Amino acid sequence: MMEGRSGAGTNAPTVLRMILGRRLRERRQSADVSLEDAARALRVKPLTVRRLEKAEVALKPLYVERLLEAYGADRQEIDEFVALAERANEPGWWHDYRDVLPSWFSAYVSLETSARTLRTYEPHYVTGLLQTYDYARAVLRGGFPNDSEEDLERRIQLRLRRQELLESEDAPTLWVVMEEAVLHRAVGGAEVMRGQIDRLLEASELEHISIDVVPFSAGAHVGACAPFTYFRFAEPELPDVVYSEVLTASMYLDQRSDVAAHLEAHNRMSLLTSSADSRALMQRMRKEYS
Repeated sequence: MMEGRSGAGTNAPTVLRMILGRRLRERRQSADVSLEDAARALRVKPLTVRRLEKAEVALKPLYVERLLEAYGADRQEIDEFVALAERANEPGWWHDYRDVLPSWFSAYVSLETSARTLRTYEPHYVTGLLQTYDYARAVLRGGFPNDSEEDLERRIQLRLRRQELLESEDAPTLWVVMEEAVLHRAVGGAEVMRGQIDRLLEASELEHISIDVVPFSAGAHVGACAPFTYFRFAEPELPDVVYSEVLTASMYLDQRSDVAAHLEAHNRMSLLTSSADSRALMQRMRKEYS
């Protein structure tokens, strides 16, 4: 499990750093070098090497070079790996919003930006990637009531900047499952909700976006719990990851059993409705806000 809200540092890993960390571990294991021996090559504790491999700390080029030398790598491999490590330590675009971006959420934005597939379950609000400006403003004002207008606007712009990935040529697949309750929660008032539902209807027509609305009539079901997002990546080195949060904590889960449980829940919930029924429900709710 990756660190969440209660323990993440300000230097959240980029996906490239996660990939290189795993490659370092694989290189060490293929060279049959123990953590203890690798640590001795750096004159550090074994925990430091483990944290490098898990992308919990920046990949210092000097450390990378010494480790690969200890693993028997040739000069070309070392130089190429060091160059990638330097790139991996560069901050992502979201670093510009660090004044309003919690450190524990930086990893989420990094995963979101690099994922090829995103699946999300939302019991309370429209997912951030599909929020309109006015809806996002109302949600964020409710969540951060003490923010200045300047900070609130920065949070909104960060959310809208995240949405740009859905408009790119290599946009990921987004599959949203939300509760009907999301449409009944009158965030920002009737006019804001009409605009938000219009946005959902437009998005549901796009080939790479699916939106399923679980109706109240579905009753109790496996996913009636906290919101979560599932990430899958094109890079084979990266495992699937699930992000989940509750009131006072967040978690990044990459254990296969945890990821499989969330994936199964998402699949089961999607079977409780259909695209046609979901669109009909959204259209009906829009009329209620007229």
